[in-house]
Amino acid sequence: MNGIYGWLTESSRNEKRTLAAASLGWMLDSMDVMLYALVLGQVQREMHLSAAMSGAMMSVTLIAAAVGGIGFGWFADRYGRVRALTISVLVYSVATGLCGLTHTAAQFMLCRILLGLGMGGEWASGAALVAETWPARHRGKALAFVQSSWAVGYALGALVVALVMPHFGWRAVFFVGVAPALIALWLQRGVREPEAWQRERKSQVPVGQLFRGTMGRSMLVCAGMNAAALFAWWGLFTWVPRFLSMPVAAGGRGLSIVGTSEWTIVMQVGTFLGYIVFGYIADRFSRKYTYIGYLLIAAMLVPIFAFVRNPFALLLIGPLVGFFGTGYFSGFSVIASELFPTSLRGSAMGFAYNAGRIVSAAAPYLIGSVSQHAGLSYALCITSAAFLLAALIATALRQPPSVGSPSSSIPEPGAP
Repeated sequence: MNGIYGWLTESSRNEKRTLAAASLGWMLDSMDVMLYALVLGQVQREMHLSAAMSGAMMSVTLIAAAVGGIGFGWFADRYGRVRALTISVLVYSVATGLCGLTHTAAQFMLCRILLGLGMGGEWASGAALVAETWPARHRGKALAFVQSSWAVGYALGALVVALVMPHFGWRAVFFVGVAPALIALWLQRGVREPEAWQRERKSQVPVGQLFRGTMGRSMLVCAGMNAAALFAWWGLFTWVPRFLSMPVAAGGRGLSIVGTSEWTIVMQVGTFLGYIVFGYIADRFSRKYTYIGYLLIAAMLVPIFAFVRNPFALLLIGPLVGFFGTGYFSGFSVIASELFPTSLRGSAMGFAYNAGRIVSAAAPYLIGSVSQHAGLSYALCITSAAFLLAALIATALRQPPSVGSPSSSIPEPGAP
């Protein structure tokens, strides 16, 4: 066991604190996504929303998250990773609680927009914080650990819905989301800014440099592959809970809300392992080709998942879909962090990730719209093509420099 977790036990106190701060923020971010997905049916009925409009609610959230991610990425470069992380968590925590107080579609959408702004900022600031604190030889595992908290939050959201909604209704589910505000206060007090950022904080490198020369090419590839991957993820996982709970006659799998929550928790076991295993493989071999391999296998699994009807087979395939269809996100954070300089890392990661979110915002709406005509099983298969496209774009990635270096800093682009 020491061989597996030795990298964690030998890390410094600050490295552990940083890892915990980013992981908790990402976990609670994920919890909110799951809360919305599982109460979607109830919200649809009470607010008289069509499937397309329900998907549009998530699409608006993603667009807001893109704006928030780009803005908070710039903020993190100028004023600090920790400060950006804390404010973003506070924003989406409060907005999540407000969702439970809404009574109209317009009110609900406004709260989802505010939530998206905070949700978008969390990833860029948290990923940059961890990448700049951990040494290169363990960076893949550390960022994979952060990503794995998404699976924990997703399962936690499913557990909250299973325990709260049957007794108190869907509004009470969102009130639980206020909890991250308390954690945000702890984040600011217990975590130090990375030394790499402190050294570079006075460097006023124009953001426009991100779109020129070598960095411009890296930005184009990162944003493109992430756009396709996020399109696949949001298109698939926004609708999976609804797919499982829909009546069999309507093309679903007929599970109860509790059954759907339990199945989702099982699926997140696979997702968690997918994140963690990615980090070990990427640190040992190649970030790039591990990332591509995950995407290709995910593309093959989605059609099988969408059309299998046997409950036992569904239970077996689900964790595999989670393993490969989500685990590749560990790769994006480490790949992107090693392609851009410290002075622009927050802005670069915020833009590369959230430009993809803008494109992916169309996925929930598109899947919902197509499902009304062709059925949800066929609509979900659209995401398989998106996984393949992401893998194709990723072949253009250049290998990050000095992956195996024991240095605690990230090598600048072009460094030996």
